[in-house]
Order: sequence, then C-alpha cells, then structure tokens
Amino acid sequence: MNNISPLAFVHPEAKLGDNITVGAFVYIDRNVEIGDDCFIHSHSSILSGARIGKNNRIYEGCIIAATPQDFRWKGEESYVRIGDNNKIREQVIINRSIHQDKATVVGSDTCIMAQSHIGHDTYIGNKCVLGNGVKIAGDCKIGDCCIFSSGALVHEGYEVGDFVLVKGGCRVTGNVPPYVVMAHNPISYYGVNSFILSKAGISDNIVDDIAKCYRHIYQSHIAMTNASRRIKEDVDPGKERDNILSFLKRNNYDIAARQGGEDFD
Repeated sequence: MNNISPLAFVHPEAKLGDNITVGAFVYIDRNVEIGDDCFIHSHSSILSGARIGKNNRIYEGCIIAATPQDFRWKGEESYVRIGDNNKIREQVIINRSIHQDKATVVGSDTCIMAQSHIGHDTYIGNKCVLGNGVKIAGDCKIGDCCIFSSGALVHEGYEVGDFVLVKGGCRVTGNVPPYVVMAHNPISYYGVNSFILSKAGISDNIVDDIAKCYRHIYQSHIAMTNASRRIKEDVDPGKERDNILSFLKRNNYDIAARQGGEDFD
C-alpha cells in the first residue's frame, strides 16, 4: 500500500510500485515510473521521462527529469534513469537527455547531496558521492566509486574514471583517469586515491602498481603514447593497469592536468 499525501498530485498515467511514500506538494507527471519502497519528500517534482528504481529517497525540492538546458533540444521525448538505493538530497536537479529515446543515467547506491546538478545525457556510475553544490555538465561520464567534494565542477563532455576523488571547488577541464585524486584550480594531479582503494579491498601491491602507472603519466614528462608503452613494459597485466590503459586509449591520450612531452603519433 502506498502512502500518498492528499496535497500531492500524481498523474493517473504514472506507474507507481508498492510501499511508496509521497509527501505534500509533490508533483508526479505522466510517463513516470517509480519502483517499490521509494520515499518522495515534499515539494519535489518527478517529471515526464523519469524512470526511478527501488528504495530511492528523494528529498525536498528535487526536480527529476527536468527538460534539458540545451538549445539543441527540440522537444524530443527522452528519459532520466535512476537505479536502486540512492539518496538524492534537497534541491537536486537532474536533466533528461536531449536525444529521442536516450537517457541521463544515475546508477545505484549513490548519494547526491543538496543543490547539485546533473546535466543532460550524463552517466553517473554506482556507489558515487556528489557533495553539496556539485555541478556535472551535459554529456559527461562518471565512473563507479567516485567522490566529488562540495562545489566541484565538471565541464561538458569529459569522462572521469573509477575511484576518482575530486577535491572541493576543483574545476574539471579534462578527462580524469581512474584511481587518482585531483585538486586545485587549474586542476592538478594530487596523487593516487590510495585510502579509498584500500577501503575497497585493493591490495597494497596493486596500489603500488597504480602509482607506478601514474609516475609515467604525470611525472616523467614524456609523450602520452610513450608513457603508455612504458606502463605495458614496467607494470604486470591486471584489471587496474588495463583499466588505466583503456581509459587513455579511449580518450585519445587527452587527460586532465597533463604537462610535458608532446605526442606525435
């Protein structure tokens, strides 16, 4: 049985699961699907195109599936897809895709803190934390287990790898490879995210291999393609090493906070 405030509006075409609580002055539009055991706090708006999984808690004043803030959007029907077990705190705004039948995606087990914004067509992985006032622009991709401290910004179209920590107020203006800490403005490499990696059960030996990879990338002042070759020679194959190399290749060796040698091939 659902507990829906008489002061809420739920469109008759919206599809709601079981054991959902809807607070006062919530607006739930047509073409909305909400899974079991969700709690929608007062004054939130769940707009057309929202697809929300199970056991999500959406706090006061959120807007889920807001229309895109992009002049390319011409009214196409699109979505926001949210997984399970997320906490979306006060006044968060998540825009839906600008493309027909495409979606902005938030994974599962993620916490998005107050007044954060996620732009159109962005993908947020699982087990992430977005601090207060974090702004993620459109067409970004955020990997699993990332932490963005309060006030961090990610510019449009960039990818952030798994297990990245971005410190408060940092402005991400490039692709950030996995397992690192980024800080300051302009953005700079701050080291390997060893504390969170160890909390995730990654062994000290693997963390050492990750650090060796980033010594080649950020501290050797050689071309990125040469850094990639050195990593293949110096570091034993493994999931983490291969994830780093795949990220570099996928992003054409164009990464944030990189200084040093030029690439000619």
